[in-house]
Amino acid sequence: MKIALASDHGGFELKEKIYKYLLDKNYTVENFGTNSTESCDYPVFAKKVCDAVLKNNYDRGILICGTGIGMSIMANRFKGIRAACLSDKFSAEMTRKHNNSNVLCLGARVLEENLAKELIDIWLTTEFEAGRHQKRIDMLDL
Repeated sequence: MKIALASDHGGFELKEKIYKYLLDKNYTVENFGTNSTESCDYPVFAKKVCDAVLKNNYDRGILICGTGIGMSIMANRFKGIRAACLSDKFSAEMTRKHNNSNVLCLGARVLEENLAKELIDIWLTTEFEAGRHQKRIDMLDL
């Protein structure tokens, strides 16, 4: 699985840890930035990841900012992106099973590192159930 990864300054430190974590788990990961804790604009980095996912260059994207909220708002502006801002395990599973989310948004200032890794593991390994859920997914991009 190929993963596009990015953050703003608020998510930089967690993103760097997640990058290494995903590489250690043998995922193919591209780091789209930012590359420091210097203040920057989260929409720039959300766009890079969403464009990469929409062009089918990457299977999924992960975005990290302070709360995950700004990244999720920006990501969901792209037709075809189904971004989920997560903070619990049940939602990580259900957003894949029922919503076929393709971008995960995390908040570095609201999640502990270990929980962030658990959410990522659940999200990356849970399959979309399709069936009755596909009809609803199709309604999103009208």
